[in-house]
Amino acid sequence: MSKRIKIGNTLVGENCPCFFIAEIGINHNGSLEMAKKLINIASTFGCNAVKFQKRTIDKVYTKEELMMPRESAFGNTNGDLKRGLELSYEDYKEIDKYCKRLGIMWFASAWDVDSVDFLEQFDVCCHKVSSACLTDIELIKKMKATGKPVLMSTGMSTYEEIDRAYNIVDKDNTILYHCTSTYPNQNNEINLRVIPELIKRYDCPIGYSGHEKGIFPSSVAVLLGACSVERHITFDRTLWGSDQAASLEPDGLRKMIRDIRQIKDILGDGVKKVYDTEIPIKNKLRRYK
Repeated sequence: MSKRIKIGNTLVGENCPCFFIAEIGINHNGSLEMAKKLINIASTFGCNAVKFQKRTIDKVYTKEELMMPRESAFGNTNGDLKRGLELSYEDYKEIDKYCKRLGIMWFASAWDVDSVDFLEQFDVCCHKVSSACLTDIELIKKMKATGKPVLMSTGMSTYEEIDRAYNIVDKDNTILYHCTSTYPNQNNEINLRVIPELIKRYDCPIGYSGHEKGIFPSSVAVLLGACSVERHITFDRTLWGSDQAASLEPDGLRKMIRDIRQIKDILGDGVKKVYDTEIPIKNKLRRYK
């Protein structure tokens, strides 16, 4: 099996530059303009793609769930909130056009099969299985049938559940992402040593979907073998919204990408040598030959 796949025109996996995904998710708070500003931030700092979340509300949630009381800017029920956070077809048309203008790919986590069809109208570069949907066999089969790469997060999942999903998809067209589904992660829940275990267990590229407050764990994830990093982004982590506190603000995103891009050079080739730049220092400081 291949340890590299192609997303759009970009190779992702072994011996490839880290593939950065800025998850906008629902941090746009239902605003197209806010979504476009977040896309611009991701593009400015060199992300390869941005990701949204797409749900067919009446398919994903029961009537009882939608009728539950929940105060928000959109109304007094859970349904008001969920519908208020969904972007429209016209919104996504503008997002598609805007991303093409900026030269950045976009896709979304579809939470139901109808949402996969919705996203396919825009010929998205890949499909994402959220941790919440890893056990939705019908949804995973639908994504596989598109022929697009399938990215799967593994938060709150056992190896048995991951194996079941992994055995459905095309192994040569899949990335598994280590993930812990708490928002934000506490350090003792991140468990990055799972990444080398996933690399040994599954014959596909392994990425990292992080929800920590800072940037250091994402760099460590790449050191441990993650080929792709997905992080939520926001303007301000104190903004209203369930994912804001687990997101990176613009300067955090910039620093994370900067640091990860240095890892390959810092690690070097593992061959012990005397560098040409060391020779004048050696001649000056070493007293005994």
